[in-house]
Amino acid sequence: MKKTTLLNSHLSRVISEMGHTDRLVVADAGLPIPRDTERIDLAVRPGLPGFLETLEAILTELEVEKVYVAEETERVSPRLHRALKEMFPEAEWETVTHEALKGMTREAKAVVRTGECTPYANVILQAGVSF
Repeated sequence: MKKTTLLNSHLSRVISEMGHTDRLVVADAGLPIPRDTERIDLAVRPGLPGFLETLEAILTELEVEKVYVAEETERVSPRLHRALKEMFPEAEWETVTHEALKGMTREAKAVVRTGECTPYANVILQAGVSF
């Protein structure tokens, strides 16, 4: 049995296949997912699993160099925005419109759908290198 924190085999596989600058989307329950983008659907019910808890698990395996967040997040969900800032103190940070973020999901390796229902609880993680 796997020893690290991240147990979901689909998510672990996608992360292990990512290279430098590849992107992974972690999304709330409502973000539209493009038909041709891999979907890793973790949602069980509203709030389960949570967005931040899912991110914490992902960060045990993924080196992140850049984070993309919708500019609306800070205004609409300031507590979430602060939590994201704290989770990524070393990463480059870029804000884009929510519409632009939705468009960027087409180029992601996968979209991880959580049960989160907090508005704008979406982030795109760009893989860095750990050496």
